[in-house]
Amino acid sequence: MLQEQIDVDEIRSLSQQLATVRERVLDTQTQLLARWQPHLHNPLYLPSAANLAAYIGLRRHDLRQLQSRLAHIGLSSLGRCEGHVVATLDAVNYALAMMNHTAVLADPLADINNAMTRDQMLLRQNTTRLFAKTQNRHGTLLMVTMPGEAADDYDLVRDMLDLGMDCARINCSHDDAAAWERMVANIRQAIKETGRNCLVMFDLSGPKLRTGDIAAGPPILHIKIKRDEFGNLLQPTRIILDASGHPGCPAVNSKSEQAQAARLSVSAKWLQKLKQDDRIKFHDIRKRKREFIVDERLSNTEVAVTCKDGAYIIPGTILEHVSSKQQHAKTITGDFSAPPMRIRVEKHDVLLLTRAQLPGQTEQRDKAGNIIAPARISCTEPAVFDFIKTGHAVWIDDGRIGCLIENIDEEGAWLRIIQVRPSGEHIGAQKGLNFPDTPLKLPSLTEKDKRDLDFAVQHADIIGLSFVQHADDLDQLHDALVQRNAANLGIIAKIETRDAVKNLPEIIIRGAGSGAFGIMIARGDLAVEIGYERMAEIQEEMLWLCEAAHIPVIWATQVLESLVKQDLPSRAEITDAAMSERAECVMLNKGPYILHGMSVLNDIIARMQSHQDKKTPQYRALHW
Repeated sequence: MLQEQIDVDEIRSLSQQLATVRERVLDTQTQLLARWQPHLHNPLYLPSAANLAAYIGLRRHDLRQLQSRLAHIGLSSLGRCEGHVVATLDAVNYALAMMNHTAVLADPLADINNAMTRDQMLLRQNTTRLFAKTQNRHGTLLMVTMPGEAADDYDLVRDMLDLGMDCARINCSHDDAAAWERMVANIRQAIKETGRNCLVMFDLSGPKLRTGDIAAGPPILHIKIKRDEFGNLLQPTRIILDASGHPGCPAVNSKSEQAQAARLSVSAKWLQKLKQDDRIKFHDIRKRKREFIVDERLSNTEVAVTCKDGAYIIPGTILEHVSSKQQHAKTITGDFSAPPMRIRVEKHDVLLLTRAQLPGQTEQRDKAGNIIAPARISCTEPAVFDFIKTGHAVWIDDGRIGCLIENIDEEGAWLRIIQVRPSGEHIGAQKGLNFPDTPLKLPSLTEKDKRDLDFAVQHADIIGLSFVQHADDLDQLHDALVQRNAANLGIIAKIETRDAVKNLPEIIIRGAGSGAFGIMIARGDLAVEIGYERMAEIQEEMLWLCEAAHIPVIWATQVLESLVKQDLPSRAEITDAAMSERAECVMLNKGPYILHGMSVLNDIIARMQSHQDKKTPQYRALHW
């Protein structure tokens, strides 16, 4: 009898507490909807905006104790109410009333079920509105960043569609309009041939903060030789002797073997006499005797040679051809396109971030080895100097290098390196700069963005907006699209700053309140901005908020990064890829092994689809 009385008292207490929560939720919902009303131009979005407002009202309270008590008596703990907040509260309240044998005037279950079903459908409808006509094989869509090769390699683009690419992302920070046009043409042609639809998203650069150009280093070709741990030669290094008249150049990373090899400029007349297995003798800059062996003729102006020993070669180096007939002929190496300097920094070093757009330079030392001028870099957006202050943090290259601003003067900001690998790091051109402590008030649409938008609206299905910070940024993009008669295009807002996270509800309302809209969790910059230790927490909160708003989420940045770039995934990124199934879309970045990455991601998502639906575990049969 006592236990029964305790249960009744507990049920009554829970009913009262839940009623109080519901009342507060509705108050917050009313206030927020009144504030948002001027921006809700799309009447279809009103129910979703109402649910988002209710969710914000619910999450303003610490519900952990209430959740535990509800679960203890076998009821919903509210832990999966994002998509239908008020309906969930009503369902739990009705269950409590029935357990307490409280009379109800009417059975509300039909209305509750209808509300839940409607709200679940709204997320699907808004996803379909943004990603129209996709033919996805499972619930999570696949977005892939187009590599530069996609402009000229049609087979690569077709393979991407065959492997399930639902949306092709063209990054306006790379390549140019001519290359983008060829990419789009290849995508459209592949759509016709495969019968599989694929959307095109143009991702505007925004005021992307990057390091500026780096000054060229000395014009030296360093030939490196691969050896085993005992110093034995593993394979000779391949070099291209080039008589086209173009300057020589260092090796570059590419899937093409010829593109990987370094090039030396030589005389065309001299090159014509070279035959397979001929030897070419020379002395490198250190006066060491070295030789090339002719491997094969690639064209009238290109001959591949190999070298078994390391060497340093500069323009003007004498090459002596030794043929089987002992006919010696000489030429000198021509101009060489020197690679950028490698600016190396270690912990406690000083680095100057210049106001002027000067090319980056390594530190300068006197004959005694003392530093007389620190290394310097520039920022592609000089306007940052209007906002940065002493004591603010600066992060370089996706957080690889951490700095503090110690002083600001006419030359620029003097940075102290406070975090770097023990072996040091190198700073290159066009590496990301983050200022997490600095409220940067930069235009969301740059002049370059507006020029790119002129081209993009002719080809795009979706426009991505980078560096979103405030709701007004969405208004600016929408106005720009209206001016170009492209207001029907979907918009994806990339969330990559602290301000964007703070303003996320308003950003959602401005975007979704005007048309097809989605959120991209740009986890690379965002992790640097908010701190890596908070990234897991914040991405979860963003997933919940977007589910409450019934808008699709794109899970982006470093998904299967090691696999796509090196063909060897880490265990952590496999787990991360599995977690991405909870988003409506996953983005893969470009890399040499992108096709393998797509295949693996498809497999992971297809498997996880039967185990998880957003926050809800799915209990399919297990076979142990």
